[in-house]
Amino acid sequence: METARVSPLESLARTYIRAVPDNPADDGLFGPDSVVWRINRDRSFPLAGMRSLMVQALHPLAMAGVAQHSTWKQDPFGRLAATSSYLLTTTYGDTASALAAAAWVRKIHVHVRGTDPETGLPYSAEDPALLLWVHAGMVDSIVEVVRRYGRPLDAADLDRYVAEMVRFAEIVGVPREEVPSTVKSLREYLESVELRQATPAAREAIEIVLDPPDLDPDMRALWHDIGQVAVGTLPNWAREMYGFNAPLPELMEREPVRQLLGAMDLAFESLPGVLEARQRIELRTRR
Repeated sequence: METARVSPLESLARTYIRAVPDNPADDGLFGPDSVVWRINRDRSFPLAGMRSLMVQALHPLAMAGVAQHSTWKQDPFGRLAATSSYLLTTTYGDTASALAAAAWVRKIHVHVRGTDPETGLPYSAEDPALLLWVHAGMVDSIVEVVRRYGRPLDAADLDRYVAEMVRFAEIVGVPREEVPSTVKSLREYLESVELRQATPAAREAIEIVLDPPDLDPDMRALWHDIGQVAVGTLPNWAREMYGFNAPLPELMEREPVRQLLGAMDLAFESLPGVLEARQRIELRTRR
C-alpha cells in the first residue's frame, strides 16, 4: 500500500507538535518569564530562519560541513524540521529534554569533520569558532526580523534576548565568555570574522532555500515573496557577497510583510495539533 505523501508544511507541523511537551518536568533552560519564550514563538520565525541560513552559509568551513555531511539537498525541509525541533525543545522543553537534545547534537558533531575544497582549510563541527558563527547568524537574524516585523520590543528587550541566548550556545560547546551578549557586540562579531565568502556550495544551498522542491503553487509564490524579504533584511556585506540586488522598498514595508507572514502562519496553524501546541505554550507563560 502506498504511503500518503506528507507536505513540507505538514512535516514542520508534526515536528512542532512533538517538540512542545504536554507535561514538562520543569520550566527548562529559560522559563516563562524569559524574553526567549516570548520571541521564539513569534510568527515571523520562518523569515528569521531563512535569513539565518543565508548568513550561516557565508562561513566556508561551516558550509563545507553541511555540504559534505548532510542530506539537505535531498530533503531541505527535513533538515529545517530537525533544526526547528531542536530550537523548540531547548526553548520550551524541560531541562532534561533540552540538555539531552544538546548532547545529541554534540554527539553528531564528533563525526562532522573534513577539508573545505575552496579554502583548503580543515574543519570540525566541534570547533567553538564555527559553533559561535552558526549561533550568531541565527540570533542576529531572529533579532533583526522580530524587530522589524514581529511583536513590539524595545532595545532593552532585544539585548536581554541576546544575553539569554548565550546559554543556547554554551550547551553545544561554546565557552560562555566568548558569546556576544548584546545586539551591538553580536553584530560587531559577525563583521569581524574575516573568513567569509559565498562559496559555490553556499550559493547552491541558498538557491534551494529560496526555491525549495515539493511546494504547491500557492505556497511556492508565498515562499518566494518571503525569500525576497529575507534577502532585503541581510546586512549589506552579506547581500553583496551573494550578488543579490536590494528588493524594492515597498516590498520591505512592515504591513505587507506581516500579511505575507500571516498567510503562511494561517496555513500552518490550520494543520492538526498546531493550535493546541501553541495553547500549551501560552498557558505555561500565563502561569
